[in-house]
Amino acid sequence: MMADTAALTAGDLILPFEVKPLGVRGRLVRLGPAVDDILHRHAYPAPVSALLAEAVALAAILGAMLKFDGKFILQTKTDGPVDMIVADYVAPGKIRGYARFDAARVAAPKTPTQAELLGTGYLAMTVDQGPDMERYQGIVPLDGADLTAAAHSYFEKSEQIPTRLRMAAGPLIQRGNKGEAWRAGAIMVQHLPREGGSSPLPTHSGDAPEGTDVAPQENDDWVKARLLLDTVEAHELLDPQLPAEQLLYRLYHEDGVTAYPATHLERYCSCSQEGIARMLSRFPAEDRADMVTDGEIGVTCEFCSTTYKVKPEDLAS
Repeated sequence: MMADTAALTAGDLILPFEVKPLGVRGRLVRLGPAVDDILHRHAYPAPVSALLAEAVALAAILGAMLKFDGKFILQTKTDGPVDMIVADYVAPGKIRGYARFDAARVAAPKTPTQAELLGTGYLAMTVDQGPDMERYQGIVPLDGADLTAAAHSYFEKSEQIPTRLRMAAGPLIQRGNKGEAWRAGAIMVQHLPREGGSSPLPTHSGDAPEGTDVAPQENDDWVKARLLLDTVEAHELLDPQLPAEQLLYRLYHEDGVTAYPATHLERYCSCSQEGIARMLSRFPAEDRADMVTDGEIGVTCEFCSTTYKVKPEDLAS
């Protein structure tokens, strides 16, 4: 896909929406320069970049569900070629992420699938409400599943809210020989009660009552909403020249879709010279001595790849 540089600045937003006649609420995430910045700070192979970009989009779309200022942390730990992914969303609208991988194992399959890259392990989703509040964490097994399937499993088993999610990530070729610019997108719909906020649906909307073997027939409105969402194609989620509102209209204009004010997204990192110095000062002096090279201790942030140099005498003082 080819795009003008000016058009590539479009995106980096979370757009909440509602399809009232179908009892559906959702969010659309479009990521452009923010996710491109995250990826280009590392020498990731293309399959790893695509996987991490989707993870960041997933963290954003789930983190945006928080009704308070806090942090949503998405993390995988597996035995696959990409054995760890961490993606954070800090309300309202800050994102970051990194991936740890084995280059040789990633390159072994010609076109590795997301499930092959992840392998077997788990996906953890953590809500951090601050130092004075208890953390909440949900864990989903990863066993031959991709991130989308894992998210669906989480909502089905833990939240019991009928949920449908589509995600995509990939590079666009910029004009003027400026190389590739990565983009990512995600869209999610949930069938929620017409009243009562975000509590789970009653069992007649697709969740079987406990102790029964046969699930009741799904609610017709929900079936329609998720089937329409399944028609979204990857290029529609990634196209910077397709406005987010227009994509929603394509999907749900027949029933009427309401878009609410969007939240802007931007890359962030919490590292700093002072923070690195504080962290190093907690190590015993003998351990710090082993870290010294050419009279300094070098520490590189895993998220943004910034390298900080600290003199041992500054820590001693």
